[in-house]
Amino acid sequence: MSNNKQADELPRIGFIGLGLMGKPMAANLLKKGHSVSVYNRSAKSVDELASLGAIATKSPKEVAQNSDIVIDMVTDAPDVQQVLLGQNGVIEAARKGIVVIDMSTNSPEVAKSVANELEAKGMEFLDAPVSGGDKGAKEGTLTIMVGGKKQVYEKCLRVFEAMGKTITYTGSVGSGQAMKLCNQVAVAIHTLATSEALLFGTALGLKSDELLKVLTSGAANSWNLQYLGPKIAARDFEPGFKAAHLFKDLKAVMRSIEREKLVLPGTTTAYELFGAVLASKEGEKGTQVVAKILEKLAEREIK
Repeated sequence: MSNNKQADELPRIGFIGLGLMGKPMAANLLKKGHSVSVYNRSAKSVDELASLGAIATKSPKEVAQNSDIVIDMVTDAPDVQQVLLGQNGVIEAARKGIVVIDMSTNSPEVAKSVANELEAKGMEFLDAPVSGGDKGAKEGTLTIMVGGKKQVYEKCLRVFEAMGKTITYTGSVGSGQAMKLCNQVAVAIHTLATSEALLFGTALGLKSDELLKVLTSGAANSWNLQYLGPKIAARDFEPGFKAAHLFKDLKAVMRSIEREKLVLPGTTTAYELFGAVLASKEGEKGTQVVAKILEKLAEREIK
């Protein structure tokens, strides 16, 4: 009985976008006792979550009708605008007090534009992109960066805590996206550094397992070396986070670089190399697949 009472007190959640990240995030909300209504373009993920207790819906509008807080976790800015502002979108179920949280990665400008349209209908908005890949999504240990009104953030904090470990309030709308783009700059360069270190070391005759043991125990250590280094060495290029998605994020970074008149040579190099990944039709692989571009340039393989 006490569990039912607790469930009644928890906000009803709507979750739109059940991909590599969204599906385990929604599953973690279910585990915490939330009522979760779900929508996804392909029915398979909806059916999987429905078997765990989620409520299946047929549109983002229907999700919003069933929810106090609506989360979207989709691919890019056009997808965000479609599910939130388009036909049968969340905005068509607008009512005062409902909170919309965009947890996908796009740009500060998109966040501000979407917020203005939703707030004109009496809805609240937070931009809350995440970092941690599919591993963090499954384990509920994501890093979450949240922009928007402080009181709305505080209202949603328990919801964020069901999906993440490090939750940071970053300031006004758009600041969460700005923080995420900073994160993606570091991620891209770290991935490149991991790949280059392995290529260089193995070219000099060092064993990849010994390389990783040393690199991860000293000043060179990073999450990227620990998590993606072994995958590269094992020729495992399956995605924890897709290379195409990182390239999309780097495109947003490059627009900001141009606007702010910055010179970021490491980021620019990473952007070009991930562009080569997409040109090689490898965009659906994990970000570590950039190592294969370096291998092609060097005409040798990391072994």
